[in-house]
Amino acid sequence: MIEGILIEGLIYGIMVLGVFLSFRVLNFADMTVDGSFPLGAAIMAVMLVKGFPAAVAIAMAFAGGALAGLVTSLIHTRLKIPDLLSGILTMTMLYSVNLRVMSNRANLSLIRVPTLFSRISAWAGAFIPPEMGIVIYCILVVVLIKIILDLFFHTDFGLSLGALGANPQLIISQGMNPDIIKMIGICLANGLVAISGAFTAMYQGFADVSLGSGMIVSGLASLMIGEFLIRSNHIGILTLRVILGSILYRALMYLARNYGYYIHMTANDLKLITGILIILCIIVSKTGFRTGYRVKNKQKSLREAPSSGGCS
Repeated sequence: MIEGILIEGLIYGIMVLGVFLSFRVLNFADMTVDGSFPLGAAIMAVMLVKGFPAAVAIAMAFAGGALAGLVTSLIHTRLKIPDLLSGILTMTMLYSVNLRVMSNRANLSLIRVPTLFSRISAWAGAFIPPEMGIVIYCILVVVLIKIILDLFFHTDFGLSLGALGANPQLIISQGMNPDIIKMIGICLANGLVAISGAFTAMYQGFADVSLGSGMIVSGLASLMIGEFLIRSNHIGILTLRVILGSILYRALMYLARNYGYYIHMTANDLKLITGILIILCIIVSKTGFRTGYRVKNKQKSLREAPSSGGCS
Protein backbone atom coordinates (compact mmCIF):
# COMPACT_ATOMS: atom_id res chain seq x y z
CA MET A 1 0.00 0.00 0.00
CA ILE A 2 2.60 2.54 1.12
CA GLU A 3 4.91 1.58 -1.74
CA GLY A 4 2.13 2.12 -4.29
CA ILE A 5 1.24 5.53 -2.84
CA LEU A 6 4.88 6.60 -2.89
CA ILE A 7 5.42 5.41 -6.46
CA GLU A 8 2.31 7.16 -7.79
CA GLY A 9 2.99 10.27 -5.71
CA LEU A 10 6.56 10.56 -6.98
CA ILE A 11 5.69 9.85 -10.63
CA TYR A 12 2.79 12.30 -10.66
CA GLY A 13 4.96 14.69 -8.66
CA ILE A 14 6.97 15.30 -11.82
CA MET A 15 3.74 16.37 -13.50
CA VAL A 16 2.89 18.65 -10.57
CA LEU A 17 6.32 20.28 -10.91
CA GLY A 18 5.32 21.17 -14.46
CA VAL A 19 1.99 22.55 -13.23
CA PHE A 20 3.87 24.55 -10.58
CA LEU A 21 6.12 26.01 -13.25
CA SER A 22 3.26 27.16 -15.47
CA PHE A 23 0.59 28.13 -12.94
CA ARG A 24 2.69 29.50 -10.08
CA VAL A 25 5.98 30.66 -11.60
CA LEU A 26 4.71 31.92 -14.97
CA ASN A 27 1.15 32.67 -13.83
CA PHE A 28 -0.01 30.94 -17.02
CA ALA A 29 -3.22 28.88 -16.93
CA ASP A 30 -1.98 26.03 -19.14
CA MET A 31 -4.55 23.35 -20.01
CA THR A 32 -2.08 21.61 -22.33
CA VAL A 33 -1.26 19.28 -19.43
CA ASP A 34 -4.29 17.08 -20.19
CA GLY A 35 -2.85 16.46 -23.67
CA SER A 36 0.91 16.43 -23.07
CA PHE A 37 0.61 13.83 -20.28
CA PRO A 38 -0.87 11.09 -22.53
CA LEU A 39 1.46 12.25 -25.31
CA GLY A 40 4.45 11.32 -23.16
CA ALA A 41 2.83 7.97 -22.35
CA ALA A 42 2.10 7.29 -26.03
CA ILE A 43 5.65 8.11 -27.13
CA MET A 44 7.11 5.93 -24.39
CA ALA A 45 4.86 2.97 -25.24
CA VAL A 46 5.49 3.13 -28.98
CA MET A 47 9.27 3.43 -28.59
CA LEU A 48 9.45 0.57 -26.08
CA VAL A 49 7.39 -1.66 -28.38
CA LYS A 50 9.83 -0.85 -31.19
CA GLY A 51 12.78 -1.81 -28.99
CA PHE A 52 14.28 1.60 -28.17
CA PRO A 53 16.10 2.02 -24.84
CA ALA A 54 14.07 3.56 -22.03
CA ALA A 55 16.46 6.52 -21.73
CA VAL A 56 15.93 7.41 -25.40
CA ALA A 57 12.16 7.03 -25.01
CA ILE A 58 12.14 9.35 -21.97
CA ALA A 59 14.15 11.95 -23.88
CA MET A 60 11.74 11.73 -26.82
CA ALA A 61 8.76 12.02 -24.46
CA PHE A 62 10.25 15.20 -23.02
CA ALA A 63 10.80 16.55 -26.54
CA GLY A 64 7.21 15.73 -27.49
CA GLY A 65 5.84 17.50 -24.41
CA ALA A 66 8.08 20.50 -25.04
CA LEU A 67 6.81 20.66 -28.63
CA ALA A 68 3.22 20.64 -27.36
CA GLY A 69 4.11 23.51 -25.03
CA LEU A 70 5.69 25.33 -27.94
CA VAL A 71 2.44 25.12 -29.92
CA THR A 72 0.48 26.52 -26.97
CA SER A 73 2.93 29.37 -26.46
CA LEU A 74 2.93 30.26 -30.16
CA ILE A 75 -0.87 30.33 -30.26
CA HIS A 76 -0.81 32.58 -27.21
CA THR A 77 2.02 34.94 -28.12
CA ARG A 78 1.69 35.15 -31.91
CA LEU A 79 -2.07 34.96 -32.32
CA LYS A 80 -2.77 36.88 -29.09
CA ILE A 81 -5.21 34.22 -27.89
CA PRO A 82 -5.76 34.05 -24.09
CA ASP A 83 -3.63 31.49 -22.24
CA LEU A 84 -6.57 29.34 -21.14
CA LEU A 85 -8.03 29.05 -24.64
CA SER A 86 -4.56 28.40 -26.13
CA GLY A 87 -4.08 25.42 -23.84
CA ILE A 88 -7.55 24.08 -24.57
CA LEU A 89 -6.93 24.28 -28.32
CA THR A 90 -3.62 22.42 -28.06
CA MET A 91 -5.11 19.85 -25.68
CA THR A 92 -7.94 19.19 -28.14
CA MET A 93 -5.55 18.78 -31.07
CA LEU A 94 -3.27 16.50 -29.07
CA TYR A 95 -6.06 13.92 -28.75
CA SER A 96 -5.80 13.23 -32.47
CA VAL A 97 -2.01 13.47 -32.35
CA ASN A 98 -1.86 10.86 -29.59
CA LEU A 99 -4.03 8.53 -31.64
CA ARG A 100 -1.68 9.00 -34.59
CA VAL A 101 1.36 8.28 -32.42
CA MET A 102 -0.20 4.98 -31.35
CA SER A 103 -1.16 4.07 -34.95
CA ASN A 104 -4.82 5.03 -34.51
CA ARG A 105 -5.24 2.80 -31.46
CA ALA A 106 -6.92 4.11 -28.32
CA ASN A 107 -4.53 2.19 -26.06
CA LEU A 108 -1.29 0.28 -26.28
CA SER A 109 -0.35 -2.48 -23.84
CA LEU A 110 3.14 -2.94 -22.40
CA ILE A 111 2.38 -6.11 -20.46
CA ARG A 112 4.69 -8.28 -22.58
CA VAL A 113 7.21 -5.55 -23.30
CA PRO A 114 10.29 -5.22 -21.04
CA THR A 115 10.21 -1.83 -19.34
CA LEU A 116 12.53 0.01 -17.01
CA PHE A 117 10.34 -0.84 -14.04
CA SER A 118 10.12 -4.53 -14.92
CA ARG A 119 13.92 -4.70 -15.09
CA ILE A 120 14.27 -2.90 -11.77
CA SER A 121 11.76 -5.29 -10.19
CA ALA A 122 13.62 -8.31 -11.50
CA TRP A 123 16.99 -6.98 -10.33
CA ALA A 124 15.82 -5.72 -6.93
CA GLY A 125 13.75 -8.85 -6.24
CA ALA A 126 16.88 -10.72 -5.19
CA PHE A 127 17.61 -8.21 -2.39
CA ILE A 128 14.47 -6.28 -1.48
CA PRO A 129 10.75 -6.36 -2.38
CA PRO A 130 10.32 -5.41 -6.07
CA GLU A 131 8.07 -2.42 -5.36
CA MET A 132 10.60 -1.05 -2.88
CA GLY A 133 13.20 -1.11 -5.64
CA ILE A 134 10.87 0.96 -7.83
CA VAL A 135 10.29 3.38 -4.93
CA ILE A 136 14.04 3.91 -4.52
CA TYR A 137 14.47 4.46 -8.26
CA CYS A 138 11.59 6.98 -8.37
CA ILE A 139 13.05 8.85 -5.40
CA LEU A 140 16.41 9.13 -7.17
CA VAL A 141 14.78 10.36 -10.40
CA VAL A 142 12.55 12.92 -8.67
CA VAL A 143 15.40 14.18 -6.48
CA LEU A 144 17.57 14.57 -9.58
CA ILE A 145 14.85 16.54 -11.39
CA LYS A 146 14.28 18.67 -8.28
CA ILE A 147 17.99 19.49 -7.98
CA ILE A 148 18.20 20.42 -11.66
CA LEU A 149 15.14 22.70 -11.32
CA ASP A 150 16.52 24.32 -8.16
CA LEU A 151 19.83 25.03 -9.87
CA PHE A 152 18.00 26.31 -12.94
CA PHE A 153 15.99 28.80 -10.88
CA HIS A 154 19.23 30.16 -9.41
CA THR A 155 20.55 31.07 -12.86
CA ASP A 156 19.95 34.46 -14.47
CA PHE A 157 17.42 33.00 -16.89
CA GLY A 158 15.63 31.13 -14.09
CA LEU A 159 15.35 34.33 -12.08
CA SER A 160 14.01 36.09 -15.18
CA LEU A 161 11.44 33.31 -15.57
CA GLY A 162 10.23 33.85 -12.01
CA ALA A 163 10.18 37.61 -12.45
CA LEU A 164 8.08 37.30 -15.60
CA GLY A 165 5.17 35.75 -13.71
CA ALA A 166 5.34 38.32 -10.92
CA ASN A 167 6.12 41.48 -12.89
CA PRO A 168 6.23 41.26 -16.71
CA GLN A 169 6.98 44.98 -16.99
CA LEU A 170 10.27 44.41 -15.17
CA ILE A 171 11.38 41.97 -17.89
CA ILE A 172 10.49 44.45 -20.62
CA SER A 173 12.37 47.25 -18.85
CA GLN A 174 15.47 45.05 -18.77
CA GLY A 175 15.39 44.73 -22.56
CA MET A 176 14.34 41.06 -22.61
CA ASN A 177 11.59 39.56 -24.75
CA PRO A 178 8.86 38.22 -22.42
CA ASP A 179 7.38 36.07 -25.18
CA ILE A 180 10.61 34.10 -25.61
CA ILE A 181 11.01 33.58 -21.86
CA LYS A 182 7.38 32.50 -21.51
CA MET A 183 7.75 30.14 -24.46
CA ILE A 184 10.76 28.38 -22.94
CA GLY A 185 9.01 28.11 -19.57
CA ILE A 186 5.87 26.55 -21.07
CA CYS A 187 7.98 24.11 -23.10
CA LEU A 188 9.88 23.06 -19.97
CA ALA A 189 6.67 22.64 -17.98
CA ASN A 190 5.02 20.42 -20.58
CA GLY A 191 8.24 18.47 -21.06
CA LEU A 192 8.12 17.57 -17.35
CA VAL A 193 4.46 16.61 -17.69
CA ALA A 194 5.28 14.32 -20.62
CA ILE A 195 8.08 12.63 -18.62
CA SER A 196 5.54 11.94 -15.89
CA GLY A 197 3.22 10.42 -18.49
CA ALA A 198 6.06 8.25 -19.79
CA PHE A 199 6.81 6.86 -16.32
CA THR A 200 3.09 6.33 -15.71
CA ALA A 201 2.82 4.22 -18.87
CA MET A 202 5.72 2.04 -17.72
CA TYR A 203 4.31 1.66 -14.21
CA GLN A 204 0.71 0.93 -15.24
CA GLY A 205 1.72 -1.23 -18.20
CA PHE A 206 -0.22 0.61 -20.90
CA ALA A 207 -0.73 3.95 -22.64
CA ASP A 208 -4.20 5.33 -23.33
CA VAL A 209 -5.42 8.46 -25.10
CA SER A 210 -7.69 9.28 -22.14
CA LEU A 211 -4.87 8.93 -19.61
CA GLY A 212 -4.66 12.70 -19.14
CA SER A 213 -8.34 13.26 -18.42
CA GLY A 214 -8.60 15.56 -15.40
CA MET A 215 -4.83 15.60 -14.94
CA ILE A 216 -4.65 19.37 -14.58
CA VAL A 217 -7.25 19.26 -11.81
CA SER A 218 -5.35 16.63 -9.83
CA GLY A 219 -2.15 18.59 -10.41
CA LEU A 220 -3.70 21.76 -9.00
CA ALA A 221 -5.08 19.83 -6.03
CA SER A 222 -1.63 18.40 -5.28
CA LEU A 223 -0.09 21.84 -5.68
CA MET A 224 -2.51 23.45 -3.25
CA ILE A 225 -2.18 20.66 -0.68
CA GLY A 226 1.58 21.11 -0.75
CA GLU A 227 1.20 24.84 -0.15
CA PHE A 228 -0.55 24.09 3.15
CA LEU A 229 2.18 21.74 4.32
CA ILE A 230 5.06 24.22 4.24
CA ARG A 231 5.02 28.02 3.94
CA SER A 232 8.19 29.37 2.36
CA ASN A 233 9.44 31.47 -0.55
CA HIS A 234 12.70 29.56 -1.00
CA ILE A 235 12.74 27.72 -4.31
CA GLY A 236 14.13 24.52 -2.78
CA ILE A 237 11.23 24.40 -0.32
CA LEU A 238 8.72 25.31 -3.02
CA THR A 239 9.70 22.34 -5.21
CA LEU A 240 9.86 20.05 -2.17
CA ARG A 241 6.33 20.87 -1.06
CA VAL A 242 5.07 20.25 -4.60
CA ILE A 243 6.36 16.67 -4.39
CA LEU A 244 5.04 16.18 -0.85
CA GLY A 245 1.65 17.54 -1.92
CA SER A 246 1.53 15.02 -4.77
CA ILE A 247 2.25 12.13 -2.39
CA LEU A 248 -0.37 13.31 0.10
CA TYR A 249 -2.95 13.74 -2.66
CA ARG A 250 -2.37 10.19 -3.88
CA ALA A 251 -2.70 8.96 -0.30
CA LEU A 252 -6.06 10.73 0.01
CA MET A 253 -7.23 9.22 -3.26
CA TYR A 254 -6.13 5.77 -2.07
CA LEU A 255 -8.15 6.17 1.12
CA ALA A 256 -11.17 7.34 -0.90
CA ARG A 257 -10.93 4.35 -3.25
CA ASN A 258 -10.45 1.72 -0.58
CA TYR A 259 -12.42 3.03 2.39
CA GLY A 260 -14.93 5.36 0.79
CA TYR A 261 -17.60 2.66 0.83
CA TYR A 262 -18.11 3.40 4.54
CA ILE A 263 -19.82 6.63 3.48
CA HIS A 264 -21.26 5.12 0.29
CA MET A 265 -18.57 6.53 -2.01
CA THR A 266 -17.33 4.77 -5.14
CA ALA A 267 -14.50 5.23 -7.61
CA ASN A 268 -16.90 7.27 -9.72
CA ASP A 269 -16.82 9.98 -7.05
CA LEU A 270 -13.06 10.62 -7.21
CA LYS A 271 -13.40 13.54 -9.64
CA LEU A 272 -16.05 15.05 -7.39
CA ILE A 273 -13.75 14.66 -4.37
CA THR A 274 -10.88 16.32 -6.22
CA GLY A 275 -13.03 19.28 -7.23
CA ILE A 276 -14.36 19.74 -3.69
CA LEU A 277 -10.82 19.44 -2.34
CA ILE A 278 -9.60 22.26 -4.59
CA ILE A 279 -12.55 24.48 -3.60
CA LEU A 280 -11.83 23.87 0.09
CA CYS A 281 -8.14 24.64 -0.44
CA ILE A 282 -9.03 27.93 -2.13
CA ILE A 283 -11.48 28.89 0.64
CA VAL A 284 -9.04 28.02 3.43
CA SER A 285 -6.15 29.76 1.70
CA LYS A 286 -8.15 32.98 1.29
CA THR A 287 -9.51 33.03 4.82
CA GLY A 288 -6.20 31.85 6.29
CA PHE A 289 -4.12 34.42 4.44
CA ARG A 290 -6.53 37.20 5.39
CA THR A 291 -6.47 36.17 9.05
CA GLY A 292 -2.69 35.95 9.02
CA TYR A 293 -2.45 39.31 7.32
CA ARG A 294 -4.67 40.92 9.95
CA VAL A 295 -2.71 39.37 12.80
CA LYS A 296 0.60 40.57 11.35
CA ASN A 297 -0.78 44.06 10.81
CA LYS A 298 -2.12 44.15 14.36
CA GLN A 299 1.21 43.02 15.78
CA LYS A 300 3.01 45.61 13.65
CA SER A 301 0.70 48.41 14.81
CA LEU A 302 1.20 47.41 18.44
CA ARG A 303 4.99 47.48 18.02
CA GLU A 304 4.90 50.88 16.32
CA ALA A 305 2.40 52.46 18.71
CA PRO A 306 3.84 55.11 21.06
CA SER A 307 4.20 54.21 24.71
CA SER A 308 1.27 55.25 26.89
CA GLY A 309 3.51 56.05 29.87
CA GLY A 310 3.97 59.69 30.80
CA CYS A 311 7.26 61.53 30.37
CA SER A 312 8.63 64.54 32.22
